[in-house]
Amino acid sequence: MAVQSEPKSDASPTTLRPQGPLTIAAGLEALKDTGLAGAVTLDLSGAGRIDTAGAAAILRLGDRLAAAGGGLTVTGETPAQRRMLDLVAARRFPPEPPARAPDPLRAAVARLGQAVVEGGGTGVALTAFLGQVVATLAATMLRPWRLRLTPLVFHLGEVGLGAVPIVALMSFLIGVVLAYQGATQLRQFGAEVFVVDLIAVSVLRELGILLTAIIVAGRTGAAFTAAIGSMKMREEIDAMRTLGLDPVAVLVLPRVLALLIALPLLGLVANVMGLLGGAVMAWVELGVSPGMFRARLLEGVDISNATVGLIKAPVFALIIGVVGCFEGMRVGGNAESLGRRTSVSVVTAIFLVILADALFSIFFSVVGL
Repeated sequence: MAVQSEPKSDASPTTLRPQGPLTIAAGLEALKDTGLAGAVTLDLSGAGRIDTAGAAAILRLGDRLAAAGGGLTVTGETPAQRRMLDLVAARRFPPEPPARAPDPLRAAVARLGQAVVEGGGTGVALTAFLGQVVATLAATMLRPWRLRLTPLVFHLGEVGLGAVPIVALMSFLIGVVLAYQGATQLRQFGAEVFVVDLIAVSVLRELGILLTAIIVAGRTGAAFTAAIGSMKMREEIDAMRTLGLDPVAVLVLPRVLALLIALPLLGLVANVMGLLGGAVMAWVELGVSPGMFRARLLEGVDISNATVGLIKAPVFALIIGVVGCFEGMRVGGNAESLGRRTSVSVVTAIFLVILADALFSIFFSVVGL
């Protein structure tokens, strides 16, 4: 398409006279000329047909000239061309306002507020899920024949027996480290024998059950989330509801009960192995014989220390089981959601276990245990 352009003089604007149709197929290149400036007159007397693309190009040219301090005047248009220009102008999106520079403080406050709102919603949902689990457990206790023993025994093997090697090894090494570090410090004061009290109180009261719960949260809690989340992705849980089965009773309750039974036993294993590791290192490093270690242990350590540690086990087990199953129920329909919920499950369970342990410490300190 030919375009006639008359360069402007000092008193007259530049005039464009397109010859031929202004359509998406041809004739729009001339209207994209970025070299035009000032006042421009567009004479459409020889243009012919104009479609929506041509009308939009004319309007964009006018916007560019207006932004540069000039303007576009359209002349010689036919009634059909004017109707097309008016139609496209009426349907245009309003120009976007210029983007403002982001305010770092406002963005940080917005992110904090969003995190608080999401955390509060998650806490409410988790509390509701806990109530549902407790209600299902109470109903099962009233009707024991409804308890599914086969999955309970299976999960006991997975949660309990499967975790014994790693829990025993971890506790043994913790006892070794405590004895070695305690001996290094107590030797300066000639109080090496008190390393037995240090090991016993640390392992029996705090570290044995706490580290066991952390390991179980990372091992078993993640497995619960992954298993239930995979069923959620494949819509198996929806199918269970369609068949009239309660997913909490079928999937959640056996896992939580298995943890409630297995975690105190794992805590007992951790306590024994922690004391054994401490006794071995005390014998090697300080020359404290196993008989002396046992005598000092029975003399200086009260049974309440072991009781305090084991009292925490059912609470930790309930936290790990409920959080793991809760996050599994929240998995969406893709693998990314499954991975994200598994990570959230582990982090949340460990955080809540440590928080509960801190609250237990304050409570036992107040009551004198």
